Amino acid sequence: MIRIHFTAADWARVRIAPRPAPLQELNAAFMTLCHPGDALLLGRWRQRLFRSLPAAVEPLADLVPVRQAPLFLDVFGDDLGEALDAPRATSPALVRAELERVYAGAPSPAPPWVRGLHRGDADAWHLLRRAQHAAFETVLRPVWDVVQDLHRAEFTRHALTAAGHGVGAALTEAVPGSRLRGDGGVWEIPAPGERDVAADGRGLVLVPTFHGTGHPVLAGPEPPGGPLFLTYPAGTGLPPTATASGGPEDALAAVLGRTRLDVLLLLAEEHTTGGLARRLRVSNATASAHAAALRGAGLVGTVRAGKAVLHRRTPLGDLLVRGLPRATAAAGRSVPPVSPPGPGRPG
Repeated sequence: MIRIHFTAADWARVRIAPRPAPLQELNAAFMTLCHPGDALLLGRWRQRLFRSLPAAVEPLADLVPVRQAPLFLDVFGDDLGEALDAPRATSPALVRAELERVYAGAPSPAPPWVRGLHRGDADAWHLLRRAQHAAFETVLRPVWDVVQDLHRAEFTRHALTAAGHGVGAALTEAVPGSRLRGDGGVWEIPAPGERDVAADGRGLVLVPTFHGTGHPVLAGPEPPGGPLFLTYPAGTGLPPTATASGGPEDALAAVLGRTRLDVLLLLAEEHTTGGLARRLRVSNATASAHAAALRGAGLVGTVRAGKAVLHRRTPLGDLLVRGLPRATAAAGRSVPPVSPPGPGRPG
């Protein structure tokens, strides 16, 4: 059981990572790849990856000799290049302590390159970086667009739940089986062992992953004084495939509803309720209801100008639609007409 003790200040600092973390997703993929699981559902995926992994990836197995990885492999940055450089910035004392911890129960001694890592040799760090990069390109690059779409949908779901029901509800929905204890100051999360951590006003960043169904992992703060990070499985338990998504718009539309996504895309520019209704070809009441729902989730801002009511996307709304083709068009003031609602187009 993991128990995270929150102060009042921590509740204002709970957030979900805006983009997926490449190396955390890679860690989740390797746990699914290397640990026993459903052979029927995962067998072909494992066989395909084991056949395709290049020899450059082999050093990663040396760092996880007894099903526990050194903490310096937990990297939460969303830029791949920076994430690959991050382990080397770990303090030498922590690197040594973690290598000694994971090899304490190993059946065989550490190979020479790991001993070099223990000493801080530049060649050993280069070998690790090359192994992680090769693993990402082989395991995740073919499905990275899908992972980004899934993350965007999870981000949206979290934002909507937090806006509608509070941060506590968003936390317990993110990790099934978890609960807020007593007055809500302690979040209890099912996980092996016993661990009590005080957030102490540093806040918490949720990092969803989409490969496998392992237990949540708490890390941080890194650097000292920074937030805690909780990596949790958010997928179906099956690794994503390149055909798992119809595209980023479909992922968002599945959460928001197609018409509300259309509203969000239109509101890159300011619109009145009547203007939205004309563009969407719906009644003023329907347009107002969609804008109100998005406003409740923090995705749209509304102000009154005389008798008119003006709506515009908030920075959170901008973040959700970033990278969508029609969002790019909106920025260039050339949004195509929105199709009228019809069968199969939820509001």
